[in-house]
Amino acid sequence: MNYLIDGHNLIGQLPDIDLSDPNDEALLVQKLNGWTSRSRNQAVVVFDNGLPGGQSRLSSGRVKVIFAPPDTSADSVIRKRIHGLNPPTDWVVVTDDHQVQNAARVRRMTVMRSTDFARVMLSPPESARKPTPDIDPDVRVSEREIVAWLKEFDLEKRRRKKIHPPGTPNI
Repeated sequence: MNYLIDGHNLIGQLPDIDLSDPNDEALLVQKLNGWTSRSRNQAVVVFDNGLPGGQSRLSSGRVKVIFAPPDTSADSVIRKRIHGLNPPTDWVVVTDDHQVQNAARVRRMTVMRSTDFARVMLSPPESARKPTPDIDPDVRVSEREIVAWLKEFDLEKRRRKKIHPPGTPNI
């Protein structure tokens, strides 16, 4: 999936990056690089007040970084990009701005609030999650299933007669 992100909206929702930090954009891009690598997604993140505006050298293979020129805002840059994305349904727009959200919905794009995306981005990858009662890593086989498999492999007779396959000791 592709994500079009209002960078400063997202920074405001992250516990370990502060908007007053002069490196806040670089820190967010670093987090996005890690997340896109794990999730195999792509992201375009737009920030306000770039000098000069346009694509930044912070961009990487999966994360494109754009700074809005001084005479405009990230919101207006994002709205313009929304109208040029094809197919728009391949994109998720991450913003808290209602005008941007409405522009995305008109094009039938998925919209996420920055708080929701922050939770997704900060959650551990599937492989690192601890088992829950719904996802039990220990497979349990019922007695009925055991009997069915023993019959399938004709092992039930061996079990009752204590006959073991060749090469195994009779205990």
